[in-house]
Amino acid sequence: MKIQSISIAIGLAIAFAGCKDASTKEVNQETLQTKTKISFQNKAHELVYNMIEKVGNYQNLKTKKDVTYYYTYTTPDGSTDKSIEKYIFEGELSYGKYNQHQRTLPQIEGIMEQGFDGKEYWLKANGTVVNDSTALKKVMFNRPTNFYWFTMLQKLNDPGLKYEYLGEKVIDNKNFDIVKVSFELNNNKPTDIYQLYINKKTGIVDQFLFTVAEYGVVDTPLLMQLEYEEVDDFLIPTIRKYKKSNWEAKVTDAPWILVNWSNITFNNDFNKEEFSL
Repeated sequence: MKIQSISIAIGLAIAFAGCKDASTKEVNQETLQTKTKISFQNKAHELVYNMIEKVGNYQNLKTKKDVTYYYTYTTPDGSTDKSIEKYIFEGELSYGKYNQHQRTLPQIEGIMEQGFDGKEYWLKANGTVVNDSTALKKVMFNRPTNFYWFTMLQKLNDPGLKYEYLGEKVIDNKNFDIVKVSFELNNNKPTDIYQLYINKKTGIVDQFLFTVAEYGVVDTPLLMQLEYEEVDDFLIPTIRKYKKSNWEAKVTDAPWILVNWSNITFNNDFNKEEFSL
């Protein structure tokens, strides 16, 4: 709409600037009050918290209700998984439709569907329910794991986590704060460890070392490197690659495992029934 009166335009601009300034002060004050309520364990905890606020926290993610995206996973020998992933954040419901699954349950032919409806895990092959216990164990690992990787950065602020500041390091002329994130021991069993490299300039994680206790990867960490994409005000690490490393984050000549997320769409109005058999 055109405003022909210059005086009206100037008046509106001044009024808007005043409102905007007041609004900004209110937001800043609210942010300050929120931060003062947080009791950080230490410097490492605060660094992780600020990183999460930068990429988008879990509460904001939950306002999106659900998400769908294309998932591609390729190993060095060329074996590839391609699936359409769907999640509902409340209850962590998860569904994956695999058009290609050379790595995950390759013995199953045709279209493979996996799901978790909040209570039970299930598996289908070409629309037929599969009740094989060994295959279902794989589903019980895949569904929460895929969901976790998508929300991993946000979940680094979950209760029960421990944070340790390991110092600073320069890699490829970039300055990093190194933070170790670990879990409270569960019946004295090994738990996963994450060693984050938080870019001092951007405030986000460029790479991290991690273990997979579920599969016995506890002594030799894997190195994951990330590239981000902005989607609906979130910074999402849509391009990932990882391989074996050491606790100094050494990059070897070994080939990378490649992971890609694309066509990310939030707020799809998914029905919970879509995640059930």
